[in-house]
Amino acid sequence: MKAIVCHRFGPVEHLEYVDIAPGEPGAHEVRVRVHAAGANFPDALKAEGLHQIRPPLPWVPGSESAGVVEAVGARVTQFAVGERVMAVSEARGGGFAEAIVLDAARVFRLPPNLRFEEAAAIPVVYGTTLYALKQRGRLAAGEWMLVLGAAGGVGLAAVQLGRALGARVIAAASTPEKRALCLAHGAEAAIDYTQPGWREEVKALTGGRGVDVAYDPVGGDAFDEAVRCMAFDGRYLVIGFTSGRIPSIQVNYPLVKGFDLLGVRYDVWRDGRWDEARANLEQVLDLCARGLVRPLVSATFPLSEAVQALQRITSRQTTGKVVLTTAARG
Repeated sequence: MKAIVCHRFGPVEHLEYVDIAPGEPGAHEVRVRVHAAGANFPDALKAEGLHQIRPPLPWVPGSESAGVVEAVGARVTQFAVGERVMAVSEARGGGFAEAIVLDAARVFRLPPNLRFEEAAAIPVVYGTTLYALKQRGRLAAGEWMLVLGAAGGVGLAAVQLGRALGARVIAAASTPEKRALCLAHGAEAAIDYTQPGWREEVKALTGGRGVDVAYDPVGGDAFDEAVRCMAFDGRYLVIGFTSGRIPSIQVNYPLVKGFDLLGVRYDVWRDGRWDEARANLEQVLDLCARGLVRPLVSATFPLSEAVQALQRITSRQTTGKVVLTTAARG
């Protein structure tokens, strides 16, 4: 079968599209014929050797995929050949391939209204976001929530999930088109966070109180302004630093304003507490089945063009999610 393989850490251009053996499922495993695989910023970081996790080489990127069960192990009873499923890899990856073998506990049956491309867009961004809002941020219905980089993959997931959980969502995005997209996906208001003093707009929207939860995958200058938007007893969620600059904070800010600064390290929590992580993903799939959440796949690339897909993500040229598709797509 074909797969994208990293033989040495470096620029994503070093990734190779080659033939590898598909592998046979063990007693508790299934093999999924991949129709679609989600591409994410951390995939590029890992390929470059810049992520906290340095997978053993050779390595196949990709931690989320969707397709059809094509083989099951001797002890697997919950899935049958031919079923439509979503698959969530561990840190070892494996999703950028025409087939993947993984533990049956990492496989989810798809609701009938969800396409493969949409399902492949769920595990990382929606898994990260629900963990951030639920376990870390303790988001409650009626609370104000600020989302930075709101038109990106995790940002748009935060807008949708925040709305589904009953929050009043303020989306921060850089262009009129991106702000319109956020409003269409459930944001109550959308602001331009590239303009000086945008925190005053947030304060006005919240009646001077500030936001209860801030969701920040951007960092940089946006962080410097957003920490000034926090309400007392607020929770500031640090997701990542797509701006390229890791900001710092004087600790008198959270002290005086009375808010928590919380790191969101989803991959470690997910793999260490899989039962809770699985329940979160089942909750997301239920929201999808009920029409309350719908992943936006803004671009698809054939598996052979994974390098171009990752380059598009790292250059911040995307809204929603980028997904790779295989010849099995249909």
